[in-house]
Amino acid sequence: MHILVVGSGGREHALAWKAKQSPLVTRLTSAPGNAGTAELGACAAIDPTDAPAIIAYCRKEKVDFVIIGPDAALAAGVADALDAAGIASFGPTRAAARIESSKSFAKVLCAEAGIPTSASRVFTSTSPAKAYLRELSPPYVVKADGLALGKGVIVASSLAEAEAAVDDMIGGAFGAAGKEIVIEEFLEGQEVSFFALSDGKHVLPLIAAQDHKRAFDGDQGPNTGGMGCYSPVPVFGEEARAQALTRIMQPAIATLGKRGTPYRGVLFAGLMMTRSGPKVFEFNARFGDPESQVMMVLLKSDIVPALLATHSGTLSRERLEWHDGAAITVVMATRGYPGGYEKGSVIRGLDRASAHAGVTIFHAGTAARGSNIIANGGRVLNVTARGTTLREARDRAYRAISDIDWPEGFYRRDIGWRALTGAPPDKA
Repeated sequence: MHILVVGSGGREHALAWKAKQSPLVTRLTSAPGNAGTAELGACAAIDPTDAPAIIAYCRKEKVDFVIIGPDAALAAGVADALDAAGIASFGPTRAAARIESSKSFAKVLCAEAGIPTSASRVFTSTSPAKAYLRELSPPYVVKADGLALGKGVIVASSLAEAEAAVDDMIGGAFGAAGKEIVIEEFLEGQEVSFFALSDGKHVLPLIAAQDHKRAFDGDQGPNTGGMGCYSPVPVFGEEARAQALTRIMQPAIATLGKRGTPYRGVLFAGLMMTRSGPKVFEFNARFGDPESQVMMVLLKSDIVPALLATHSGTLSRERLEWHDGAAITVVMATRGYPGGYEKGSVIRGLDRASAHAGVTIFHAGTAARGSNIIANGGRVLNVTARGTTLREARDRAYRAISDIDWPEGFYRRDIGWRALTGAPPDKA
C-alpha cells in the first residue's frame, strides 16, 4: 500500500521511519517532509493544512492511507476532508480535535466526563483575568486557548509576570490562539505524557514518556515544543497507568462519542503526577514531538495495522509489543530558539553520529542544499538512542551528538535527569 505522512517535523520522520518497516507498505511519501524523510521515500511540496491539495495528490498517486501528523492539520479539518473524499486516514475530525485546539473545550469535557484536572477559568479580556490572578497564589498558569506551537503556556512565578502574560496573549502575541485565555491552578508534581489509540469506541494504551519543555539545562529558560524526552518513566508505574487509562483516557473517548464526535486517532494526555494521582493539564490530538521518537524506537510491533484499525473500527483486535529497556531523545535546536533564529547553517557529521550502536537520528527542521544538510527550523535534529537501561541510552545519545559538527546549534545536556539522579542538575 501507498502511505502518505503529512507533516515535516521529527514526529513525522519517526512515524515514516516506523511505517516504512511494515511489510504492508510498498511506497511511502511525506508531505512536505524534510531531509530525513527524503531518505525513506518521495517528498511532496504540499502544505499540511491544504486539504484539497492533499486529496488531489492522493487521487493522482493512488494513496491508500494518510497519516496526519501535526495539530494544525487536524484543526484545519484535513481528516474530515479526506473522509468526505473516501480516503482513509489516521487522525481525529476537527470537532474531536478541539480537545487540543481549544483548552476551554478540554476543560468542559473534563468536567462532563469526571476527569481529574486543575481548577480553571476562561477569560476574553484583561481586567477580569487580572482580578482573578489576584485571588490566586503563585505560581500562576496562563494559557492561550488555541494552538500556539507548544509555546502558549506561561508558568509565572510572580503576579507581574502573570499579568504581562495576560496582556501579551489577549493583546495578540499568539494571534487568534490568544483571543481567549485559560488561567488555571498550578499542579505540583512531575509531568508525564501518556498515549492511547482509539477507533471511537475501543482504547489501546501505548506507553508514557517524560518531556523536557524548558530550553536550557536545569529546567531554565522559556517553554519550547520539547527539548528531549525519555521512556519508561519511573514515576508512572502500573498503578498510575491503570488510573490514567480508566479515569482519563476511557472517559474522554466515551464522552466524545456520546457527544456525537467519536475520536479516532491517538489521544495524548499531558498528566501531572500529583499526590492524589494523575491529573490532566492538557490533551493533544496527535502523537507527541519528541515523544514519538522514543516511542517508535521502543515499539517492536508493526505500527501500520494498529493505525489502520483506528479508521476501520477494529482496534479491539490489535495488540502491540514493546522492546525491553529504555529510549531517550535529545533535541538539537538552532541558537535563538524558541525566539528568533537564522536558517541555513550547515550540519556535518550525521553519518558518523548515526553509526553509533542503538542510535537513530530523526530530522525535524532540516533541508537538503546540494550535498549538504542545513538547518531549516528551530528544533532541527532528534538524536534518539535505545539501551538496556536509560543510562546506557543516554550515554549513547550524547556520544553520538559529540560527532555532530554544528556550531550554530545547541542542546540540553541533562535529558533524563529525574530518572537518573532524582536531583536537579546545576541550573544554567
